[in-house]
Amino acid sequence: MSVGIVQEQSLTIETGLRLESGRILAPITLVYETYGTLNAARSNAILVTHAWTGNAHLAGKLAEDDPKPGWWDAIVGPGRLLDTDRYFVICSNVIGSCYGSTGPASINPRTGKRYNLSFPVITVRDMVRAQEFLIDHLGIDRLLTVLGGSMGGMQALEWATQLPERIASAVVLAATPRPSAQAIAMNAVARWAIFNDPTWKKGEYRKNPKDGLALARGIGHITFLSDESMTAKFDRRFSAKDGQFDFFGQFEVERYLSYNGYNFVDRFDANSFLYLAKALDLYDVAWGYESMEEVFSLVKAPLQFFAFTSDWLYPPYQTEEMVNVLQKIGNPVEYHLIPSAYGHDAFLLEHETFTPMVKALLERVGG
Repeated sequence: MSVGIVQEQSLTIETGLRLESGRILAPITLVYETYGTLNAARSNAILVTHAWTGNAHLAGKLAEDDPKPGWWDAIVGPGRLLDTDRYFVICSNVIGSCYGSTGPASINPRTGKRYNLSFPVITVRDMVRAQEFLIDHLGIDRLLTVLGGSMGGMQALEWATQLPERIASAVVLAATPRPSAQAIAMNAVARWAIFNDPTWKKGEYRKNPKDGLALARGIGHITFLSDESMTAKFDRRFSAKDGQFDFFGQFEVERYLSYNGYNFVDRFDANSFLYLAKALDLYDVAWGYESMEEVFSLVKAPLQFFAFTSDWLYPPYQTEEMVNVLQKIGNPVEYHLIPSAYGHDAFLLEHETFTPMVKALLERVGG
């Protein structure tokens, strides 16, 4: 059952946040949504953390005529994985984004203009420190779990290592302890696409640089899929609208990427795309520590990891590296390798593959 009509909320922290770079970002606004009811003991709260271009609208609809529900609606609601008859579910938009939380598209109070490239470089750790303000505001001392995939999984790792007293568990899906050179290279090419769009104007554009951002999204979208899923969906089929020997004729996969790329321009800011890509590239769970063993020795809660066999963006061996370290130092850890043809996006598309294991974990830590 769906959670129905939901309401977006916001919190502004006037004092701001000292970032990993040493700069202070102030004030900070966080947009968030909640689902279900916080119990009297304030012990049933679950934080869901979103991926790169996600937002706070996790589930339900903001109005009756919304064409689509929230981005992970299938797992939130009465009787679902995150059962809102039992749990109080929270999702906030990360800083650096363009969906209401403070980011490069926000107004800089010192200038009265958009931050654009004067916005400071942020990290995933900065995003989590901002989320801690929200959890404090809601009066929650300890989260039952933090659950997220991809960049959301990175945030879950930061909660587990940097704020270990504040979580009872964490669920990490399709994530990496640090992006590989290949992942960074794909983001670099996406950045070039935006930088080389003449309408980007070094971040001082009035309208989104349409062609550059669409191309950047197309590049990124390829990394979310897999060879098997693309073959099943498109194979080598040529568009029925084009002649095979028309110079600008397209394969169906080309048309698909073009559609998704230009559709993305209408809903996401180019500078936010760049800043969040930088945060992904910079991510290292052991940032500031001598080793992964040292940072994972801080973990106090059981961690549950999921990797997907066809994910070539953050392949299973990267998850397994973290699992092996946690096992070596004796910390409670659970690992599931899920067979899937859907690539990196499997965590969003095949929630039924991990629902039983996550439910079991919530039962164990929730009593």
